[in-house]
Amino acid sequence: MTAGTDSPTITPGTEQTPIHLDPFVGDLDGESEALRAAGPLAAVVLPGGVPVWAVTHHAEAKRLLTDPRVVKDINVWGAWQRGEIAPDWPLIGLANPPRSMLTVDGADHRRLRALVAQALTPRRVERMRERITELTEGLLDRMADRRGDTLDLKAAFAYPLPMYVVADLMGLAEERLPRLKELFEKFFSTQTPPEEVVSTLTELAGIMAETVAHKRENPGDDLTSALVQASENGDHLTDEEIVSTLQLMVAAGHETTISLIVNAVVNLSTHPEQRELVLSGKADWSAVIEETLRWSTPTSHVLIRFATEDVPVGDKVLPAGEALIVSYAAIGRDEQAHGPTAGAFDITRETASRHISFGHGPHVCPGAALSRLEAGVALPALYARFPELDLAVPADELRNKPVVTQNDLYELPVRLGS
Repeated sequence: MTAGTDSPTITPGTEQTPIHLDPFVGDLDGESEALRAAGPLAAVVLPGGVPVWAVTHHAEAKRLLTDPRVVKDINVWGAWQRGEIAPDWPLIGLANPPRSMLTVDGADHRRLRALVAQALTPRRVERMRERITELTEGLLDRMADRRGDTLDLKAAFAYPLPMYVVADLMGLAEERLPRLKELFEKFFSTQTPPEEVVSTLTELAGIMAETVAHKRENPGDDLTSALVQASENGDHLTDEEIVSTLQLMVAAGHETTISLIVNAVVNLSTHPEQRELVLSGKADWSAVIEETLRWSTPTSHVLIRFATEDVPVGDKVLPAGEALIVSYAAIGRDEQAHGPTAGAFDITRETASRHISFGHGPHVCPGAALSRLEAGVALPALYARFPELDLAVPADELRNKPVVTQNDLYELPVRLGS
């Protein structure tokens, strides 16, 4: 499926055995610990046999995320130039997405990001609070008659809330959501059959293109309409850029928040003393959110950047023409950033908000404020309604989805209490 060498190019004097990322994500914590132990720059192999490098420590990640020698242009990647990356590689949509602010640097990136920022203003985000509260209460009402039963909290609450929110924000038709759920699951999965990779990408782009066309004829108070209007006012957004930006915002806008809510519930269920702190008012829900973002970051690895020249990283070198991923799951528990207890979940931690789980530098996630707002409404409302909520199965029986980029579960079985 994907041609490649057996291991990444290693700079002389820095040899190490590459770490093969598990496509089934059987032990993310153990894998992240191994990545950190390999040093700030670790040689890894992505599912499909694609060799890359990973930055795994906090300080070095911040430096690389702002280093102009590390870019988003896939044409810099030697393996791509040599034809070693197949078009049906399951992760190709993340390595080579359509043109958007995610895939460009410099002036082009500033232009695209500025237009998104103009559409996704703090005022627009804050205006979503009432809608988020309404959606949250409606979902909780539907769950109320399930007290005493085992319930999949992800399917009943953590998934639909951010998906409805992002649909409202972007002006997506609600009837599109079930199909988009299926397509995005294929988009992120390492297990998507090769024959479905290209068709998945094509269908996703088609849905977004139809949405853009509809909003051009029927504008509303949504981000897609704002982007279309910006292009019509001379800001030079092409249709391709609007479509790919819409796809990026929908993907990031719901996946991150799903994982944030799910992981927060798991963390509180497995740390009852921490749950008691927040339920008793001795700690804020914002502390739960920030420590969850740090300790069990929603995004485990972000693909993919490329070195235009040799870049020193610690005692190693990221060679020119090589690819780099940012391993946020490893970075979040870096003891050099968060002290000797970095491996513990602690909502009283003073360094929690220093995490970079939404990125750092010019490519920091523009939807971070919205994700925090959703979790900040959803989690306290959930526990106010169901204070006895707990896992219905032991935590070690929860199954990760086969997605190397997202820290996500298949399902979250819980009991809501009596």
